[in-house]
Amino acid sequence: MNLNEINCKEIFQKAYEKRYTWGSDFKGYKGKCTFSINDEIYEGSFILGKDFKPEIHGINNESIKKSIASQLFEVSIHRVKREFESIHAQNKFNFLNSSDEGIEMIIEGKNEGDKYRVKNHCINMVYRKIHGTIIEIFVDDFLDTGSGFLSKKYASQQINPETLEKASPKLEYQDNFIKVEPQNCWILKSRFIKYLNISKEEEIQKFYFDEIFLLS
Repeated sequence: MNLNEINCKEIFQKAYEKRYTWGSDFKGYKGKCTFSINDEIYEGSFILGKDFKPEIHGINNESIKKSIASQLFEVSIHRVKREFESIHAQNKFNFLNSSDEGIEMIIEGKNEGDKYRVKNHCINMVYRKIHGTIIEIFVDDFLDTGSGFLSKKYASQQINPETLEKASPKLEYQDNFIKVEPQNCWILKSRFIKYLNISKEEEIQKFYFDEIFLLS
């Protein structure tokens, strides 16, 4: 292993361990949920248990229920604390380049071809193959909770692994978090997702989560 590999692993591990995660005693939370797009508004309630399987109540539209549930699941699964070595023990981190945007590295080993970029102890670019599709994420802004960093403004897009062409619309996310007492857990308060629809018109999906209570 050369010096660049050692440095890249250390740099990435430090950023990985500075991500905000919930404690192992986290039991989930519940609250009110609202979804809006164009002039349509749907209101209901939700429960997200410690198994991170959201239940949506009070909304009859199955597509909307699925969309709300997917946002709750996606944001919660990233709050699970997993030890660095349990995920990356079989990966080597090779230096690609350095710029004002950060230090970019590519993976060799179990997750061959995945790429990351790190700046100021934050992972601001992810290029990963997941379930046969490449997901590319660029983060523009982070929230420093005092207990770790949360991505709050970022863009995501799918890429065809065979052609490397864009395989989905570009989704631009704006997340807002609140601290919920007494465990001082940071919870998603709202999420806006902006994209171009099939008619190339801009749409914004808006998700709101209110009256949040932690489960005990």
